[in-house]
Amino acid sequence: MIKQPLLFKFALVLALIVVSYLVFSRPQYPQNIPGMDKVGHVGSFFMLSWLAYLAFMPRWYWLVLNAAIYGALIEIIQLQLPYRSGDVADFIADMSGVLLFYVLLAICRFISRQWKRTNQ
Repeated sequence: MIKQPLLFKFALVLALIVVSYLVFSRPQYPQNIPGMDKVGHVGSFFMLSWLAYLAFMPRWYWLVLNAAIYGALIEIIQLQLPYRSGDVADFIADMSGVLLFYVLLAICRFISRQWKRTNQ
């Protein structure tokens, strides 16, 4: 039987591979909608945060630190690629995805506590 944390670790590794491929490969799609890439950054880092949380249940500062390191490395490496450009706004979008995860986690915990309190 596969334990859930192992499944989430596998999903996290797979997500890291996919995100890394997408951010380092040459874009093969038109970017017609301004700012749409920022939505991708927020969504990617939200999902990575969620999977890391489920896989490891780290303290919040470890998850934020690792996400910040990964996001910064992406932007630094993209500065070296002729078909990509590193951007501070992308890093801010990455960290916004992490923040969004923790805000929604706090809301879910609050709702769960309220639900348990009213149904006792």
